[in-house]
Amino acid sequence: MLIVSADIGEGHDAPARVLAAGLREERPDVEVEIIDGLDAMGPLIARIIRDGTEIVFGRFAFLYDVEYWLIVHFPPARWLAGTLMYLVGGRGLLRAIRRFRPDIVVSTYPGTTDLIGRMRAAGYLSVPTCSAITDLAALLYWAHPGVDLHLITHPESEEEVRHVAGHRTRVEWVRGLTSPGCLDPFDKRQARRSFDLPEEGPIVLVSGGGWAVGDLVGAAEIALRVEGTTVVCMCGRNERVRGQIEASFAGQPRVRAVGFTDRMCDLLGAGDVLVHSTAGLTVLEALMRGTSPISYGWGMAHIKINNRAFARHGLADVARTPEELEAALRRALANPRQPDRSAAERPTAASVVLEAAG
Repeated sequence: MLIVSADIGEGHDAPARVLAAGLREERPDVEVEIIDGLDAMGPLIARIIRDGTEIVFGRFAFLYDVEYWLIVHFPPARWLAGTLMYLVGGRGLLRAIRRFRPDIVVSTYPGTTDLIGRMRAAGYLSVPTCSAITDLAALLYWAHPGVDLHLITHPESEEEVRHVAGHRTRVEWVRGLTSPGCLDPFDKRQARRSFDLPEEGPIVLVSGGGWAVGDLVGAAEIALRVEGTTVVCMCGRNERVRGQIEASFAGQPRVRAVGFTDRMCDLLGAGDVLVHSTAGLTVLEALMRGTSPISYGWGMAHIKINNRAFARHGLADVARTPEELEAALRRALANPRQPDRSAAERPTAASVVLEAAG
């Protein structure tokens, strides 16, 4: 089994690791390899996408909005971007895939999914291909007619996947791409004790994903307006942002900054509300734990489209201003969610991939 990911934050690497662990658990004799698709496409592509994305996210976020609009809504730009990726990076990625000789190729990153779909449609790949989709919407690059199997984490995504990839494509709503344990029963007080958090009073989690993008400081300041609230800022792997938060709230015992954790589901179980800037799997994990998600602080590009879908399906609140965020926080705390375990009855991603591989 070959899994193609990309280290753009944690949103693609984390489900790749979870899927690999699930495959090994369900089939102990399976051989699983995870590769970084950007590295496989060559240093030029890797430098442009990985480094360029990190710079744009951190300093010139508005450019990301413009870039995304062009490749989604302006067909010549979309054709040019796809063609350049195919011509410059396709050979390297195909070489990496053939070197491993897999029975199936699974992509957890939309940039590599689109490229793999093109190669499968053109006949360069003879083995089944699979896209592991972890966003709710904005799936133009997550789905492709050349991809044999699309795994979705939200049932609401199926219509868009079929619109992009064709109505005959195989689409499966699965579990087993989120952090382990999110569907397990839990005790909120025990979860809070495990993180040395107060057992009483509201807990608001503020997250910017693996790269800690968005207005984490501003969100924490607004959350503190709610009497008795403790705020936990999840800074991922961004030590600069963690240091900034610790300096901004020095001496404020109601604010804590934490780095990357592999106990995300336990932390979400300890919280009442999640203020999240980058959509993705963390919102789904919050829903599974009964933690009310609010999208705030970075609503652009594909996040903007996901936000509209979250609001349309009633999955998350969306706040665009500090005033809207405060109102959303108070609504969420006054109307707590129950854990959503609807996915517990779904097949695992690993079992579906194993079956597709024959």
